[in-house]
Amino acid sequence: MSENSFAASPGQTIGPFFHYALPYEGGGQLVPPAAPGSVFLHGTVFDGAGEPVPDALVEIRQADPHGHVPRREGSLHRDGHFTGWGRAATNASGRYLFTTLTPGPVHGGAAFFGITLFARGLLDRLFTRAYLPGESDAFTRSLTDAERSTLQIEADAEGGLRFDIHLQGPGETVFLTFPRHAA
Repeated sequence: MSENSFAASPGQTIGPFFHYALPYEGGGQLVPPAAPGSVFLHGTVFDGAGEPVPDALVEIRQADPHGHVPRREGSLHRDGHFTGWGRAATNASGRYLFTTLTPGPVHGGAAFFGITLFARGLLDRLFTRAYLPGESDAFTRSLTDAERSTLQIEADAEGGLRFDIHLQGPGETVFLTFPRHAA
């Protein structure tokens, strides 16, 4: 290591410290569970060895069922307004859960949830998309079948939406890079 290069210190990583300030009660409830049209979006976060990650944090941002992307912030106090944003921590089994609405396609495109993931050991958050069953767009069509399958939500037997996230290894979720987030 040269005199002018420095390694990241624990204070420069995003985990596990984010668990002390970011989760909040009701963060995973974008709508009440009994609200008309409510649906459970759930899944498990897995590490590279296929083990559940018990202390990750998952955020979603989405359109409403009509494809309108809410611009209203302030999900700590939703006051009955759908903000399209939520945050949920994984539990001891690596599972997360959101109660939300099924997003509609924005400007005629594919319907998906934008997902941000925080987890210990990551130097920065990860971004991906979870597409509703049968949805695709130019981006997903540019991927191999195996890659595309990592971005597809599965409908479960109870009418919920399941989206597992694999940080590494076989079936690794395709993660996205945005120009302003590039290293």
